Amino acid sequence: MAHYARRGVHGQTVEVIARRILAGEIAEGATLNLAALQEELDVSLTALREALKVLTAKGIVDARQKRGTFVRPRTDWNLLDGDVIRWQFAEGAGQHLLDQLHEVRSIVEPAAARLAALRATEADLAVLDTALDEMSAAADPTAKVHADLSFHRALLAATHNELLERMEVVIETGLAERDRLVHGVAQHDDPVPSHRAVVEAIRANDADGAEQAMRGLLDKAVRDVQKVRERKRGDSE
Repeated sequence: MAHYARRGVHGQTVEVIARRILAGEIAEGATLNLAALQEELDVSLTALREALKVLTAKGIVDARQKRGTFVRPRTDWNLLDGDVIRWQFAEGAGQHLLDQLHEVRSIVEPAAARLAALRATEADLAVLDTALDEMSAAADPTAKVHADLSFHRALLAATHNELLERMEVVIETGLAERDRLVHGVAQHDDPVPSHRAVVEAIRANDADGAEQAMRGLLDKAVRDVQKVRERKRGDSE
């Protein structure tokens, strides 16, 4: 599902309501007071309803006659939606959510690397090589995050499986948050060799090697996050 536009009145309204719900300030099952929200946020009723349509599409709210607009149970939320993942990070679900996203990546990406080794074209390899070059040249955290996302997006595309390619929304959102955490706080090893090992195995059509290289890359990602956690604990003591 595409992200909504975060700028402007519409985007800001969606953001405020969504984050309040995910933070538990507006509880599951609660009925929204649209008149109060409209006055507080200083938006038109039309703008408010348009914002609520975004949250309805993500399974977070719904509307019924006589009941009004209410927050649906968390079990109904589209937790694989990129915006929903991002909002959870914004509301402090970082460590727990990072652990869950790593479990998802551990299931998806080694299998994706295996398929890429069997299916990748020269064009796919060229895109992966470009991502490696960008990773090598990246001089600041923003460029490093962009290069890493480009690599993992290219890996999924190289599977030539449309359903796996759609997993990029989940993987990219979680990966971006993880990268910002790691690149912004801790000193870490050069990421290029572990990523290059995956590409070289794919280039050699070595499915087992590509899968194992990706598992090694993901293990390194866990270690990087663990270093950040240990450093934060040390700073707080």
